[in-house]
Amino acid sequence: MKIVSVVGARPQFVKLAPIHKAAQAAGVEHVIVHTGQHYDPMLSDVFFDDLGIAAPDVHLGVGSGSHGVQTGAMLGALDAVFDEHRPDWVLVYGDTNSTLAAAVSAVKMHIPVAHLEAGLRSFNRRMPEEHNRVMTDHAADLLLAPTQVAVEHLSNEGLAARTILVGDVMTDVLFEVRDQVGETPSKLMEELGLEDGGYYVATIHRAENTDDPARLAAVAAGLAAIEKPVVLLAHPRVVAKAAAHGIALTQGSLVAHAPLAYADLISAALSSAGVVTDSGGLQKEAFLLRVPCTTVRTETEWVETVELGWNVLANTAEEIAAAVTRPRPTETDAAPYGDGRAAARVIDALLAPR
Repeated sequence: MKIVSVVGARPQFVKLAPIHKAAQAAGVEHVIVHTGQHYDPMLSDVFFDDLGIAAPDVHLGVGSGSHGVQTGAMLGALDAVFDEHRPDWVLVYGDTNSTLAAAVSAVKMHIPVAHLEAGLRSFNRRMPEEHNRVMTDHAADLLLAPTQVAVEHLSNEGLAARTILVGDVMTDVLFEVRDQVGETPSKLMEELGLEDGGYYVATIHRAENTDDPARLAAVAAGLAAIEKPVVLLAHPRVVAKAAAHGIALTQGSLVAHAPLAYADLISAALSSAGVVTDSGGLQKEAFLLRVPCTTVRTETEWVETVELGWNVLANTAEEIAAAVTRPRPTETDAAPYGDGRAAARVIDALLAPR
């Protein structure tokens, strides 16, 4: 059995780690293709090192670009990769351009496609990620759903026969890293002189929050007005956007900082008073760590985090400030994202006869 995993962005590298370990344990040949969609070392190479993933077998080096240019470049390169390796399965992760390109290329070459994190829906058609995930789900041969809500979405779209509930592989790696960092003080706290519970961690990167200068300025101003320090782990693209429009990412309580390695991010979040983000992955990680989260979006795919009170959607500066400073949510034992053994179920599903 040969599986080709196609990844290209930070959340996908995190998901790849437990899949790679499970594939090795099952004696499966696992070929890793890195599209290069995220090309900054702190968003790419360091994750492979820190999470114990083998170096990619193929690195396409696509880099940034418009959706069409980036996806087209990946498509052209992946055709040759799949033709060379002829895997039994192409495994794609999430909702990125890398995922869509790999799914389209493999389907047209009659190679079975499995979609990890299938069935997530924001129902916001302005999001490029929503189109990527919907088109991938309808093209894929096997839909590996992380939650029961995702299973229901796929069933409503007539895809129940291709769907398997496996749990969320990010839960697997998060629990492992959480236990590794334990009570170790966050490097971020030491570097910036922060106190335990005396700061917030923020990540803002989505186009709807960063491409409009007025919107980016408003989000930055809202975070800057919060009483405790807010450490913004700024993607290079966001730094460039802010600089181009004269927007200060370090102002008031807001402190811009380079992205962190995964274990350092988890350690920083554990020691924080809360997380502010527009990232899908970090919303869920915050919930699993039982750290309050404020999501700067109008909707979320991870509705369970909102329903259980650990995540609040906020958009205006006033809404963000109110959500960030709200009382700690009611404790819960709910486990909508699985038991930390999703990766083994994924490999079992791919090995099962069809």
